[in-house]
Formats: sequence, structure tokens, C-alpha cells
Amino acid sequence: MAAEFSRTAVFHAADQPLELTTVAIPELQSGECLVRITACTLCGSDLHSRYGRRPSPAPSILGHEIIGVVEATCSGETQVELPAIGDRVTWSVAASCHQCRPCTNQMPQKCETLFKYGHAESGTDPLSGGLSEYCILRRGTTIVKVPNELPDAVACPASCATATVAAAIRSAGTLTDRHVLVTGAGMLGLTATAMLAMSDAREITVCDIDPARLKLATTMGATSIVEKIPEQQFDVILEMTGNAGVVEQVVRQGATGGTIVLVGSVTPSRDVSFSPEQIVRRLLTIRGVHNYQPQDLIKAIEFLAASHRNFPFADLVERWFSLNDAEEAMLYAEQSSAVRIGIRPEGI
Repeated sequence: MAAEFSRTAVFHAADQPLELTTVAIPELQSGECLVRITACTLCGSDLHSRYGRRPSPAPSILGHEIIGVVEATCSGETQVELPAIGDRVTWSVAASCHQCRPCTNQMPQKCETLFKYGHAESGTDPLSGGLSEYCILRRGTTIVKVPNELPDAVACPASCATATVAAAIRSAGTLTDRHVLVTGAGMLGLTATAMLAMSDAREITVCDIDPARLKLATTMGATSIVEKIPEQQFDVILEMTGNAGVVEQVVRQGATGGTIVLVGSVTPSRDVSFSPEQIVRRLLTIRGVHNYQPQDLIKAIEFLAASHRNFPFADLVERWFSLNDAEEAMLYAEQSSAVRIGIRPEGI
């Protein structure tokens, strides 16, 4: 029998600690699933919300890098294929209608009725984030089965960082014989480095101001590491920092015919300036990637299943906390240099 209640850690405001509480699990609606959360990692956006660097709905349950086990489903009158009870799964960061104009134009992450896990008011959606024992998956959510051999630490970021990187690399186009620059060696940049290492890219240069992060980049397949962007041109640039000054510089460093993919600019910043003449003369392509399509989440899990033993992904989650210590986990993640911190509702 499915559980009737769920412990949650509720975010009320940037200046308030998370509140541990228990809520009743509502009855599933047609096309929904109830998942018992086994692990959740804290993304940078969770920290931006908790510490007031980005506007966030409240009250809410933060956390969207989640894996869990299906405990109940409600197919109702829908024709949607739902996972089996007992399946270990992850799911898209958002639920989409798959019928509106953005959805039918391959932008389901910009759905007109978009619902985002970890970013919804818990007053109307009480089980919508990862800092909880249970989560309800809405109709329109892409659900992907997670192989049992993938450790929690490897699988959790798949639904955010790994899938976003898959979308960025897809947007970059051909990588064959290309020199690629990755700016930022956080979870996004390190994951991108590993994916690039499995591609036909000729060189992979990773730039970060943190020597420890750069050392990690070498274990993920970087062919060169730098603390300052070199005064040379690159065929493909994946910008993961979101720093306005870095964005300005990478536009200058794009080679003729090159592609620059902006991924990290997801919080407010100053406007940037660059020469439109140079973009035209050098035939540059500049693309923005925000979240991803269903195919990217599938690709993320396939990549991790095939390649996680080649790279130290599991080591990127530095420490695990229990749900009871969610506020402590937030503070630790904010003050440390850890790439990721994890939370297990059932305990460490």
C-alpha cells in the first residue's frame, strides 16, 4: 500500500531556514505517478533560490536532480505509457503539454503551461521537489528508467546538469576535428568535458579560476587546462559560467564559422557588449540553451550508463546529508567548493 504522508523540507524565503514538515499525499490524477525519492543532489539554482540570488516561488520544495522508485501510478483514461511500479527512475525537470506552439516546435521546456519540479508553489503542488520523501510526477513528464548499476551520485544530476549538457553539445553541431573550449569547471563544465572526450573533438580546453576544479577536468578528459581564456580562437565554445565578462570574451574568441553555446547565464547579470560586425564577418553562430528536450534526458542516461566507469562522476558528490539536515546541507553546499552535495530522505 502506498504511503499516506511525506516529510518535506519547505523553502519559505531567502532569509529563512528550510522548514521540516509532514504533508498528506494527495490522490493521484490521471497520468500521474507517485515516486519514493531515494536521492537528490543540490544544483546551483537551488542555492541561488535559497540565498536570494534569483526570484523563486514560495513556499516551495527545492531540488530537481532526483531519482526514485515508482510506488503508484494512475493511468486513468490517458493513453500515456507509465513506468512500472518498482522501476528506478529519473524524470525531466519540467512537465509539458506537448501540444502548444513551443512544444510542437521542439521547445517543450518553454511550454505555455510549463510546470517545473523544484520551482512550484507547494501550496498547490505539495510534492513537487526533491527535498522530500515523495514526489508526484505530473502528466506530460518525460520519465526515464535508471539502470541499477548507476550509483545515486552518478544518476541524480542526469535530469539537470547531464541532460542540459547533452542539449548544449547537440546544439553545438559537428565536433569532428574541432578545438572546443569549455568555460567553467563546475558540474556542467566537467560533464561537458567527459561527453566531449567521448566525441571526435580534436582538443578540449577547460578554463576555470579554481585549480582544484581544473585538476578534476583532467580526470574528465580535458586535453589542456587554463586559468585564463587564451588569446586564440576556438571552433566550438561551451560557456558554462554565466559571467558577463566571460560571455563577452568568448564571443571574441570564436573562430570563423564557429559556434558559441551559452548555457550558464540563468541568473540576472549586466548587459554584455560585443561587435556585431565581427559576428557577421566571422560567420559566428551564438545559441542559448536553457533546460532540454526529452531526447537529451534519454541521451544523458545512455551516456552515463555507457561511460560512467571511465570518469570519476561518483566522486563529484562530496558529501551526503539526511533530509532532516537539509538546511545544513544547503549551508555546506553554499560555503564549500564541492561540485555537488546530496540528500537522501531515508538517511545517509
